[in-house]
Amino acid sequence: MPISSPLAQLPIRRLTSDDLLACADLSENRGWYREEYKWGLLLTAGTGYGIDDPSGSGLAACSVVTSYGPGLAAIGMVLVAERYARQGVGRRLMQHVVEEAGDTPLTLYATANGQPLYEQLGFTETTRAEMVRGHFTFSTPAPAIPVRPATADDLQAVLRLDHEIFGLDRTHMITRLPAFADHLRVAEEDGEITGFAAAWPNMDTHVIGPLIARDTPTAQALFASLAKASDRPLRTDIDVRHTALLRWAKENGIDSIATTSLMVRSLPDLPGDWRRRFAPLTVAAG
Repeated sequence: MPISSPLAQLPIRRLTSDDLLACADLSENRGWYREEYKWGLLLTAGTGYGIDDPSGSGLAACSVVTSYGPGLAAIGMVLVAERYARQGVGRRLMQHVVEEAGDTPLTLYATANGQPLYEQLGFTETTRAEMVRGHFTFSTPAPAIPVRPATADDLQAVLRLDHEIFGLDRTHMITRLPAFADHLRVAEEDGEITGFAAAWPNMDTHVIGPLIARDTPTAQALFASLAKASDRPLRTDIDVRHTALLRWAKENGIDSIATTSLMVRSLPDLPGDWRRRFAPLTVAAG
């Protein structure tokens, strides 16, 4: 059905936290987890866009944009109800989000199904991320790098390190971590914080993210510390260029589930230093 079809002309509105259950219903409709806890973060820290179902039942489509100022915004959770798939609804929503962004560069993680549409809208792939999941076995030890629970006194150092490595200020996301995550760890050597990572609850798993570290051994130490603190399966999305971390995780029972394409629009690549950025807080927020 072409973009000029009646379905593709449905009005788009801003979503609020009152739409959380409708967003979770739409996730479930497309075979995703409901992820209500994550939706709560995205709808309060970002801007949600939705198209109401013409039948009056829930949402026909939705998406969330997390802004990092004029330098970047991340698009996530682009969902279209199964009954409206391939009818121009998703394209309409994405075009609206791109227009709303104006001159702000955009990023997103794309599945194989969504990637062709994003390419048509000017997004290009910069790398891929591998989603991994499993019970950590501790078969291959992590390096003996000191890791401890984060405290309130660490916040400013964590924010400075994150700004340096992420490349943009995401204070509005990082300051939510102490309340959002079940576990927040920092790596510290010679009095300097060299990395940090969080594990937050998502359905029956703990998602590790963000994972920021000065090198692979530090990332491994943070990962192992979070694994020791959790009795759930772990899940995370690791940049495929971090081959050593992926290999070590798989040696410890963390299996590959899928890969996604990390794409950008109006930028040659993401800002910051990918060599020290091992996993996002969530792929939905960049």
